[in-house]
Amino acid sequence: MKNNFLWTIISVTFLLGSCKSLQEKGNDQFLSGQYQYAIGTFSQILDEDPENQEANRIVAESYRLSNRVELASPYYEKLVEESPSFQNYFHLGQSLKAQQKDEEARAAFEKAKDYTQDESLLAQTQRQIEAINLAAGIEEYWPYHELVNYKDLNTAGDDYAPIVSENFFYFTSARQASGIYAATGTPYTKLFRARAEDLRVDVSGISALPEFQNEEGLNQAAMAISPDGNTIIYSRGNSTSPKDLPETALFVSYFRGGGFTQPIWMPVNEDEFWWNSTPAFSPDGEALYFASNRPGGYGGIDLYKATKLANGDFGNAVNLGPTINTPGNELFPRMAPDGKFFFASDGHPGYGKLDIFVAESGENGQQKIINLGENINSMADDFGIFFTNYPKEGFLSSNREGGQGNDDIYSFEDKTPKPKIINVLLTVTTKERVAGEPDQILEQARVVLYDGNNKQIGGDFSNSTGRVRFTMEPQADYTIIASKNGYFSKSIPYTTRGKTPDPATLVQDVTNVSLDTTLVLDQLILDKSIILENIYYDLDKADIRADAAVELDKLVQILKDNPAIRIELSSHTDDRSSDEYNQNLSQRRAQSAVDYIVSQGIAADRLVAKGYGESQLIIQNATTEEEHQVNRRTEFKVIEIKE
Repeated sequence: MKNNFLWTIISVTFLLGSCKSLQEKGNDQFLSGQYQYAIGTFSQILDEDPENQEANRIVAESYRLSNRVELASPYYEKLVEESPSFQNYFHLGQSLKAQQKDEEARAAFEKAKDYTQDESLLAQTQRQIEAINLAAGIEEYWPYHELVNYKDLNTAGDDYAPIVSENFFYFTSARQASGIYAATGTPYTKLFRARAEDLRVDVSGISALPEFQNEEGLNQAAMAISPDGNTIIYSRGNSTSPKDLPETALFVSYFRGGGFTQPIWMPVNEDEFWWNSTPAFSPDGEALYFASNRPGGYGGIDLYKATKLANGDFGNAVNLGPTINTPGNELFPRMAPDGKFFFASDGHPGYGKLDIFVAESGENGQQKIINLGENINSMADDFGIFFTNYPKEGFLSSNREGGQGNDDIYSFEDKTPKPKIINVLLTVTTKERVAGEPDQILEQARVVLYDGNNKQIGGDFSNSTGRVRFTMEPQADYTIIASKNGYFSKSIPYTTRGKTPDPATLVQDVTNVSLDTTLVLDQLILDKSIILENIYYDLDKADIRADAAVELDKLVQILKDNPAIRIELSSHTDDRSSDEYNQNLSQRRAQSAVDYIVSQGIAADRLVAKGYGESQLIIQNATTEEEHQVNRRTEFKVIEIKE
């Protein structure tokens, strides 16, 4: 019993000493940024002591600082049980949000507010809550874009940040790795390329970047190539050598004398202790966009724009401002040819971690930030968009579930369904009116088609059967005009609205709809009287009634269609009053009709008002009301045709 007790004392003493040794080792790893190693070390302590606050804190922070905050929630939950604080609740909320556990995340953020009175921290927390609320209403920016994992290209490790230049596909990959990046426990990355055409990459020909040699024992990533292909900029950092630069920085290589120079540190980095990465050129090559954690920003990592200097370097970096940058992280900029600005962010409302957004001009020229939606983004990291045919196709990177490895490269393509085509084929038949006989075919009449903007879109002469065919659009308005020497020109409105099937109901890609209409032309003969039907006046009055105006509008249209004619408009009475009275009444009625026509835009000098009273009776000695009505009439005749 005594021996057993002694052995127990020895075992506990050894364990305490071991834990102290592990804790010191883990702290050193954490402080030096070797987060994955720190996680492994402190996980051993947690196996023996799950409630160890310091171990839970280091593991939680290591996951957060190595961009794996979604894995940190069990450790932050332990922390808030024993050490509730703003930071612990806030980071717990971030972890839950990254897992799309929205209600739990919202509760954690609300709880965080109870542990601070700092206005900036309260605002930061409220922004997170609002982001969760806004994420529920995100719509797809490109509803028909489809994302496909490029399985033949991806490996079990990291493959990301694709760009295309001069028919070559460049990307970052952990293949052929030499060493492990201690912060994440993943292999170091290098730069590779392969031949490509559009979205097709020759994966059998992937090779290490030939322009300059990849270095060992550090991460080389996120390339940018100038539009002219003569400048390569990439991020380089996380070296295992204590003699190397302490932070990730941008390096540049120039094409000189038939080859590329050895990469050099760029002055735009400004300070070796500032993190600078994810470069991208503007479409014209005159600006460089990149991400940096330099002082004076709005959050962890912000986006900046540097301009090209006279010596070819880039400088005068300017923060892109609080509309784009947030208290979170913004990376992987991409300026599109039309001025829209794409980037990745975990600070704007999204689905989890990094999402891809676009900044575009809104009302009053103000920028608005739009999440590309769930057909592009996921609850994981989505970033590094590049267009091969803007905006219809390109590549992006994501570590979403279902991939080949950690970060994978995906292609995207616009799969908008081809619209069902409806061809409206209108046959116009031209005829002439022959008194007392059926209308006859009129060939060689000129038929012209105008669209809704009064623009001529077609025209031809009717054939021997009087027909002309036009192709028209569905749900559109047109005007058709037919003319021929010796005939009154005639125009009619024509619409295809309501005359074609709903495209949603169609099965075939192309559907032809045949329609037809007829235009009947009257012969244009000088001094031949033409009766205007249904022109009535109230008893003993000359005012134009509403029903008469409708009929006179037809004459207005004839005058518009035939601008070269001059007419006489005449009025006739029956013989049931005195000659003098009837003459005066008919003149007033004829003048009233002319005045109405002039009011509709017809020049007065094209019209002559003439009252004939009872001097030109059609039926002499009329006795019935019907016979009198025949005599009471309004006529017009062409009295002049101007050349």
